[in-house]
Amino acid sequence: MLLVNLIWFLLLSLGIITAAINGNIEIITAAAFDSAKMAVSIAFDLIGIMALWLGLLKIAEDSGLVKAIANLFKPLTVFLFPSIPKDHPAMGAIIMNLSANILGLGNAATPLGLKAMQEMQELNNSDEASEAMCTFLALNTSCITLIPATIIGVRASAGSSEPTAIVGTTIFTTGVGMMVAIIVDKILRKTYRKKKR
Repeated sequence: MLLVNLIWFLLLSLGIITAAINGNIEIITAAAFDSAKMAVSIAFDLIGIMALWLGLLKIAEDSGLVKAIANLFKPLTVFLFPSIPKDHPAMGAIIMNLSANILGLGNAATPLGLKAMQEMQELNNSDEASEAMCTFLALNTSCITLIPATIIGVRASAGSSEPTAIVGTTIFTTGVGMMVAIIVDKILRKTYRKKKR
């Protein structure tokens, strides 16, 4: 995180110095105010989208739909998380997190991911991350996105004529990313077990 902050600081500093040398320092001030205004506008537009999808997820959870989805995906979750008992609350939390990611709600997925990690930590007898936790982290960061709601919202807010044009490529790239993450996780898991022996 420190390195990222340093890079941003250097980029901003170089931009300001370059503008000052060229006698265009007023451009920096105008750009800063315009960017701040646009950021607030986009944030307000996203509130509606996030509220809609979070509300739908809450309704799905309360109606038992999440439990039904968890049962539907049970063979897959048992394959990916063999160390977690089938009816453990961690499975429901994992499904909720992946559902939010599938809908493209990265911000909404974060608290659900934390809940899943807490549930998995109850099964873990170590300070070291368990295999299930590592697999979940790989899935969480590379999950397939069927409806990139947040990105569609940002594109619509920015005035895109076709904000949903990215859906096909998003499904393809996130699908490939998720498959690669699962394969690499399985390979690394076997390698780690061999080294542990």
